[in-house]
Amino acid sequence: MSLRIVIADDHARIRGRVREALEASGCEVCGEGASAEDAVRLAVEHRPDVALLDIHMPGNGIQAARHIVRTTPEVVVVMLTQSAEDDDLFDSLRAGASGYLLKDTDPTTLADTLRGVLAGEAAMPPRLVARIMDEFRAPAKRRFARRSVAAAKLSAREWEVMQLLGEGLSTEDVARRLYLSATTVRVHVSSVLKKLRVKDRESAFRLLQGE
Repeated sequence: MSLRIVIADDHARIRGRVREALEASGCEVCGEGASAEDAVRLAVEHRPDVALLDIHMPGNGIQAARHIVRTTPEVVVVMLTQSAEDDDLFDSLRAGASGYLLKDTDPTTLADTLRGVLAGEAAMPPRLVARIMDEFRAPAKRRFARRSVAAAKLSAREWEVMQLLGEGLSTEDVARRLYLSATTVRVHVSSVLKKLRVKDRESAFRLLQGE
């Protein structure tokens, strides 16, 4: 199966390696870009089978994924990134990405992996699949996510911080649990309050519980 693919990554050398691997496997790379804006433009212009996007490029690849999924739903979006951070993983999936691959993926397997995505298979390293399973094993988090519009506004890390605080842990306890500094925890809380437009944690908890 010959795939038509666009690649968006702000590192030209990486784009070149990916293009070479895909073309060696019989795929057609019909466009390359270095930013989120490029990615959206190429998806609209070429209507490829797959848009292969970096996350940390100008304009943000997750924003590009969200726009592509909304405006050209026939294009399958797969992230190809160095980031194994939970925030990036979950935010990408929420944006509509159908796969999340790390840049240490064997390039000779990339084309077959993308063909698998089009056939309905998951494209994700096993260690990241385990994180998703952990996410869905948390009953309180699932319940809040279903009931609360507010919860959908938060990143995965912000949600994790608020959940632990809601369980009664102190800022310092949360910091130790998540291997963060107390200052970083407070920054996440401030971001949550701003996103939810509330003045204190208790108000945020009520919104996240769907009250």
